Amino acid sequence: MKQTLGVLGGGQLARMLVQAAQRMGYRTVVLDPTPASPAGQISHQQIVAAYDDPKGWQQLCEACDAITTEFENVPAAALEYLSAHKPTSPPAPAVAIAQDRLLEKQHFDRCSVRCAPYRALHNLADVQALPASLFPAIIKTARLGYDGKGQVSVVDVEQAQTAWQQLGGVPCVIEQKLALALECSVIVARNAQGHTVHFAPQRNDHHNGILATTYAFANAVPQHLADELVQATTRIAKGLDYVGVLCVEYFVLQDGTWVVNEMAPRPHNSGHYTIDACDHSQFDLQARTTLQLPLVPPRQHSAAIMLNLLGDVWLDASDKLRTPRWQQVQALPGVHLHLYGKHDVKPGRKMGHITLTAATAHEVQDKAAQVAALLDLPFEAI
Repeated sequence: MKQTLGVLGGGQLARMLVQAAQRMGYRTVVLDPTPASPAGQISHQQIVAAYDDPKGWQQLCEACDAITTEFENVPAAALEYLSAHKPTSPPAPAVAIAQDRLLEKQHFDRCSVRCAPYRALHNLADVQALPASLFPAIIKTARLGYDGKGQVSVVDVEQAQTAWQQLGGVPCVIEQKLALALECSVIVARNAQGHTVHFAPQRNDHHNGILATTYAFANAVPQHLADELVQATTRIAKGLDYVGVLCVEYFVLQDGTWVVNEMAPRPHNSGHYTIDACDHSQFDLQARTTLQLPLVPPRQHSAAIMLNLLGDVWLDASDKLRTPRWQQVQALPGVHLHLYGKHDVKPGRKMGHITLTAATAHEVQDKAAQVAALLDLPFEAI
């Protein structure tokens, strides 16, 4: 049995993974360039090194038995080195695909999972050749885009050309904007033997490109769609020969059909509710797949809603620091507060989350509305 879990990255996802592994009795080591990172604060050891530092990679290999990563934009050389020396998941080729939106869409096509109509933009000629039928659309940088960054909405070729140049003339993907009914995501875990388990699809609400609310209860995603989305996500994971936790985001359209949006080769913000609402969380499953432990189907025991806590919660209308109403929030039953140990408060920065749990969808939404009012958070019942 492997004894020490290594994590490349020390942010909030690594912090929650470290907590899960430690509850199971395992030692943890994280590598992150920032001293006392969110995960480093609670891990048995933090290696303070840049992600592209070979000496740091060597230290991580020497300190642990198996390695995973908390983010997808990890240097390819790091994963190649680590996987050559210790069992490492997710696989480097899968991460490489997730790092590039064009490769990602091509993978979805190979798995017969429908995307919105799209084109690759490598040069000005590609932009100028775009058909009018593709608009309105959104241009996204092929690499290094997240939480709405590296994206521009456009209505015609002229705007597309300007947007592409504003994005630096780098390789991009342009995809048609479709009439959305809702957004949702599916989280699966797959082990080295190809066994896959999943959580029920969850419904998501975004504000300014950042996840604000996750609804995780019966019929938050219609059941007939949920079954199809689980099957599609399983095909995507199998096509990658994936090992680890994988999240795939989908758009459900107003005509009742759906398209895939993107994937994240790691635990996902929309799955944080699983810590409090399931007998095994997404982080438990990540620890199990990395450490080659038995993989069991997770069971959700409570209706749940997750509310993201951005730095804005700590700022008043004049952008001055304030203390959120934690006393009133935590006086409510079924409230689970998770703060990530970040010291610098910035608007839009993920500082923590709150999960509400209850017996029914109605009850959990009522609690979420109360918390949202106390913290000035956006929330709508569904």
